[in-house]
Order: sequence, then C-alpha cells, then structure tokens
Amino acid sequence: MEVFINRTPVAIDAETTLAELLAREGIAPEGTAVAIDNKVVPRTAWNTTRLQEGAKLTVIRAVCGG
Repeated sequence: MEVFINRTPVAIDAETTLAELLAREGIAPEGTAVAIDNKVVPRTAWNTTRLQEGAKLTVIRAVCGG
C-alpha cells in the first residue's frame, strides 16, 4: 500500500506502524512531530499507530539555529 510523507509517496506493508515507518526512513524521533491527515499523533502512540492506505503524513523536524 502507499502513504505520503510530506507529499512523497512511500510503499509500506499493511501492518506497518508509524514508528516502524519513521525508523525505516531514517527519521529520528528526537525533535520530530508527526501529523497524519492533519491530526498530530502523540509520540507515545507511534508504536501502536497503524497506517491506512493513502494516509498523508506531515513530518516536522525542529532545528537549532537562528
């Protein structure tokens, strides 16, 4: 099945969790916020959040600097 991370299509298995997808894509959880279909997912729910076909993930990374 296919989901979208910041508008980029990504193929995943039907049983993939949010945490598994982020790890596979090399996205570290520190300093990261994720919304699925415009709803923020608490980090405590990443391991249990299963993704649906066509889900649109917005991944935001905090960066230091000015």
